[in-house]
Amino acid sequence: MKSQSTMICCLMLFLTTECSLYRAKIHIKDGDKWQHPEEKPKTGRIQEKCHGPCITSSNCSQPCAQSFRGEIGFTCNQNKWQKSTETCTSLSVETLFQDSKSVPRLSIAAPSMTLPILDFHAPPEPLKSVAQGILRNCPQDYACIIEAVKSSKATSGNIAFIVELLKNISTDLSVNVTQEKMKSYSEVANHILDTAAISNWAFIPDKKASSDLLQSVNLFARQLHLRNASENIVDEPFIQTKGFHLSHNTSLEESFRFSGNVNNTPEEILGMIEIPKHHLWKLPPNDSQAITIAFPTLGAVLKEEHMPNVSLPRLVNGLVLSVILPDRLKQIILTFEKINKSQSARAHCVGWHSRKRRWDEKACEKTLDIKNRVKCRCNYTNAVMSFSILMSPISIDDKILDYITCIGLSVSILSLVLCLLIEATVWSRVVVTEISYMRHVCIVNIAVSLLTANVWFIISSNFSKKARDHKWCVAMTFFSHFFYLSLFFWMLFKALLIIYGILVVFHRMMKSRMMVIGFIIGYGFPLIIAGTTVAITVPEQGYMRHDACWLNWDNTKALLAFAIPALVIVAVNLLVVLVVAVNTQRPFIGSSKSQDVAIIRRISKNVAILTPLLGLTWGFGIATLIKGNSLVFHIIFALLNAFQGFFILLFGTIMDHKIRDALKMKMSSLKGPARVAENASLSPNNGSKLMNR
Repeated sequence: MKSQSTMICCLMLFLTTECSLYRAKIHIKDGDKWQHPEEKPKTGRIQEKCHGPCITSSNCSQPCAQSFRGEIGFTCNQNKWQKSTETCTSLSVETLFQDSKSVPRLSIAAPSMTLPILDFHAPPEPLKSVAQGILRNCPQDYACIIEAVKSSKATSGNIAFIVELLKNISTDLSVNVTQEKMKSYSEVANHILDTAAISNWAFIPDKKASSDLLQSVNLFARQLHLRNASENIVDEPFIQTKGFHLSHNTSLEESFRFSGNVNNTPEEILGMIEIPKHHLWKLPPNDSQAITIAFPTLGAVLKEEHMPNVSLPRLVNGLVLSVILPDRLKQIILTFEKINKSQSARAHCVGWHSRKRRWDEKACEKTLDIKNRVKCRCNYTNAVMSFSILMSPISIDDKILDYITCIGLSVSILSLVLCLLIEATVWSRVVVTEISYMRHVCIVNIAVSLLTANVWFIISSNFSKKARDHKWCVAMTFFSHFFYLSLFFWMLFKALLIIYGILVVFHRMMKSRMMVIGFIIGYGFPLIIAGTTVAITVPEQGYMRHDACWLNWDNTKALLAFAIPALVIVAVNLLVVLVVAVNTQRPFIGSSKSQDVAIIRRISKNVAILTPLLGLTWGFGIATLIKGNSLVFHIIFALLNAFQGFFILLFGTIMDHKIRDALKMKMSSLKGPARVAENASLSPNNGSKLMNR
């Protein structure tokens, strides 16, 4: 193999460029059944409980059955003993090489680790003799350990033993890895990844065992040397490995298919990887190799390290697949078929961070999410070696919310359109001073901002349910963010109008200058905030949520770019209303000033009502982000958010008596000519003229 650095990335892979689909068959080759009964891993559950009194949170242990070393730990929960840990093992280095008389009894413990699953009374011994035993007995293919491993029961202790064995083989025997060695290595790993063994992973005391297994397999496969252009190296029921050569003019497509009962689902699971054509051109003229590994059951046992504000465990909903690529290839496109195909099970594209030992959502970006499949665009590094999809831990998918949103937005849009029509009808009759003119400018722009934001919300909601294009989703999120912010900044400008009308007595600003200031505040500031948010978060793929075209919260907290300005404006507006409520009680001299004060009082009432409503709406919106909260919060937010347009029509327009008076006058003026014409047609003179004809 040519010397070059490679990178490992794991999960479902499909390289666009053509290579035949390949099916990983769950059944054993050559006509055998899926698994012979004598080969099926056994759980080895020997003792089921302790014999002493069960006191809540108390612990006890029982020795393993004969022929096993170790013990089974129990914890008392709700007055019942429940198994918590198990270290029962029948394997040792001696059993691995029992046919070789020259190999002494050894411990499987790593050089600096104690492993209580073997000999609990003797100090740990170095593992280097295991490598010596393999090199002495089967240096060409490592096959001499397979029979002992496959004949063992898949107890928790034996699983931990085999993980440690594979880990140390990857460390000490990963030079010049051949296909024969990779096959033997994978047969050992397949034994502990069998569906019958999965439940016993939960009782291994070392919770890092599953991530150690993944990292060990990737490390070992990284040193694999390919002989042919494309070959199926490993085709075990629970682990598959493929290798192929790449070059700048290569066209490849790779897929993994697992048939059979995977994670209690009888359906076939598919995973594919694609390398964009323009990335393949970055390869050197000479051939480079790529190795891919697929795991259908590993996702069920991968244990994440605890993270703040994240509910664990997070369920893997697809294959886990690793790939080793040339150093110059930095991006891949992954397609995963969902194990749980429920429409309410939303997916997140993730990469496994080997150092942090947890799924990293920043490593991938979701580009497609339909009922059966998810497509991800992922970047990989030495730390992020594997990829998969997670089920959302919380999926609020209630028909009540859908009905509320649909009906509420319809009412809101109709209300805003009616608000704009009323303003157009009474405009000339209500804009008598600079203050009143700018007040109605504010109302019109508030209505326009919310109306536009609602339209973008509807478009993005429907768009999210279908195949989503990333750039379009970014655009829709930006416009929704911008216009919702504009709504609040125009509310802020209304509060500033109040201050201006109260404090400025002897000087009046020109309407044109006030308009410029209003549009700078109402649209300029939101544009700066929304644009800055896009510029900062889009390069890190943290601008949008993974399940909707709206601001991200889980990773980058981009939603704060909306929540903080909105809630600050709410607080400022309420403070202004309180201050002005006191100042407007004193008398003012001059009819013009008194007229302005009356207008200011109407603006203050409007702001005093609308501001809490808007603030309360988005306050509940932030509350819905807290995981585990009640559905009631989602329903209240949906109601308030959907009916914002109705609130603006009611409290900003209809409840203003000046607008009502202007409407009455407008209606009277429209009726006036009709009545005059009617009276003229009924007059006696008109009647006589008609008779004379």
